[in-house]
This record gives sequence, structure tokens and C-alpha cells, in this order.
Amino acid sequence: MAILAGAPPAIVPVVFERSPGYWATVWRKLRRDKVAMAAGFVVLLLVLLAVFGSYITPADPFKASMLSRLKPIGTAGYPLGSDELGRDMLSRLMMGARLSLFMGITPVLAAFFLGSAIGILAGYAGGAVNTAIMRTIDVFYAFPSVLLAIALSGALGAGITNSLISLTVVFIPLIARVAESATVQVRGREFVEAARASGASAFTIVRVHVLGNVLGPIFVYSTSLIAVSMILASGLSFLGLGVKPPQPEWGLMLNTLRTAIYTQPWIAALPGVMIFITSISFNVLSDGLRSAMDVKQ
Repeated sequence: MAILAGAPPAIVPVVFERSPGYWATVWRKLRRDKVAMAAGFVVLLLVLLAVFGSYITPADPFKASMLSRLKPIGTAGYPLGSDELGRDMLSRLMMGARLSLFMGITPVLAAFFLGSAIGILAGYAGGAVNTAIMRTIDVFYAFPSVLLAIALSGALGAGITNSLISLTVVFIPLIARVAESATVQVRGREFVEAARASGASAFTIVRVHVLGNVLGPIFVYSTSLIAVSMILASGLSFLGLGVKPPQPEWGLMLNTLRTAIYTQPWIAALPGVMIFITSISFNVLSDGLRSAMDVKQ
């Protein structure tokens, strides 16, 4: 068909594809990691168990019976056996998830806010402020985390509150160092220099330009500390510096069941198995988040 002379050319509409946002990209990459998704599913189950465990336990986790002590796994009425006081192990393990997760997540969460604030302040201020803060932080690196947690808990006294304070103090230097390093890298970027040249205040630059670029790495690193926190909290309870009986907590259960290691080793190992599964799940999920949030990939 001939085109008439002078006829205007046909207008072809141009369709622009909207690129997915950063978090949508992170979620898509995370979904492709089957191992990380499986670990996330386990963590979700543990969280739900910690929240609703008291409503679904098959028996009273505090009810003792000396006639039923150290029943083997598979006994009628005791699917996972009973402990040294005849209490149902399945119910105590389910209830123990609440305190164990609380003792593992709370110190890291508190250290995330405090350590991030300290590290960002040191990284953005630089100079003498950075030197004073980071040299103080370096003092804590002279002590291994386990010994520092035990020393602080021993000085403050046994109990949940003192254990939480001790673990928070242990993790603040670790997170502050990561926050300071990330902030120093972002501080020299062009968009920060442009904002500073435009007359923006330091608070505005940190709130608008710095936080959005450093909180991701800090958060990913903090998730990897949850497993360490759970192990340290369980160790404190095992040593009698954490949770007090008769509260069900996996580290405390390991301590009370240590005398049954020769008679019922499988029952004595159950709290340790729960700690191992939870720690591995948090570590794998943290590795998956680190890979998904790596924009260089």
C-alpha cells in the first residue's frame, strides 16, 4: 500500500520498563538461594514456637514427677523422654525456645543500635573523635568474647538482666567497628561531598545519605552475631550465671542434665541439638542475606 506524500509518520509508543527496586532485587536473589530459604523457614518456626509455645505444649513443662524421671525417648506420654525431675522434655524444649531466642536476639538488637550510633559517629567525625572512640573500642578486643562475657556476668551477678547487659557490652565493640569502617567508606563518596558543599548539616547528611548506605552491611553482620549470642547465653546459663531454675532454657537444661549423660545420653543431648540447629540456621540465613545484599554481584 503506497504511503501518501506529505502524510505524517506513524507514532510508535515507547514503553519504558521499570527496573525493580533494591529490596525487590534482594528478595529475588534470596529466593533463589534454597539453603538460605530453608534456614529462614527454620528460624520462622523457632520464632513461632517461642511466641506460641506455651499454648501448644503437650504437657506442663514445670510439672515434676520423681516416678517418671529420665524416661527414654518414645515412652508413652513422653515422646522425647523426661528430664532428671520427670518433666516432659518435649514441652520444656518448646518452652525453652522463648528464653533461648530472647537471650540470643535481645543483646544483638541492643548492640546494633548502640554500636551503630558509636561507629557512625566515629566514622563521620574522623580526626581526634575517631581516634578516641576507636582506641577505647580496641581495649575490648584484648579479651576473648567468652571470657569477657563470663567476667562481666560474674561481676554483675547471675540473672537474665545481668546476662543481657554483659552480652550487649560484648557485641557493641564488634558492631561499632563494622559501622565505623562502612561510614568511613561512604563519607568520601561524591554524593556526600556534594551534600556537604550544598550547605547540608552534618545531621542531615548522616540521616539522608549515610544511614541508607551503611545500615545494610551492619544489619547483615549483626544477624551473624545472633548465633554467637545464643551460644554465649547458653554457656552463661550452663555455668549458673544466666537463667535460673526452673525456667526452661536450653543452656540451663544442658547443665541440669549433665549428670544423666551416662544413663540417658540422647536425652541429655537434646538441648545441645536445639542450640546447634538454631545457630546453624541463623548463620546460613546471614550468609544468604550477605550474598543477596551484595550489589556488586
